Amino acid sequence: MNKLIMALLSSSLLLAAPAMANRPGVGNGADIVVPLPPQVWENSANASQNSAPTCHNCCIYNNKSYTEGAVVTADSIVLQCVRDPQVVGTNDLKWERMKK
Repeated sequence: MNKLIMALLSSSLLLAAPAMANRPGVGNGADIVVPLPPQVWENSANASQNSAPTCHNCCIYNNKSYTEGAVVTADSIVLQCVRDPQVVGTNDLKWERMKK
């Protein structure tokens, strides 16, 4: 009998806990707390600094985006951002070496 009463009490507490978690004015108002490792915050802060800007129709050089027709000099080599006729997709631009 005691085991039955204890089981009923513990099950009622378990069922009431989710309802108590969503009560306004109780606690700090947070519905869900998800623990995240510190690497998540470090990676999100560094992602904007270390990765190239998002551009779906650009040539990227030295972590900068360039549009079609842009000319860049890299180690005395002149490159131009041109459309690649062999590529069908979202980014059909490529760097092409210009003749002197």
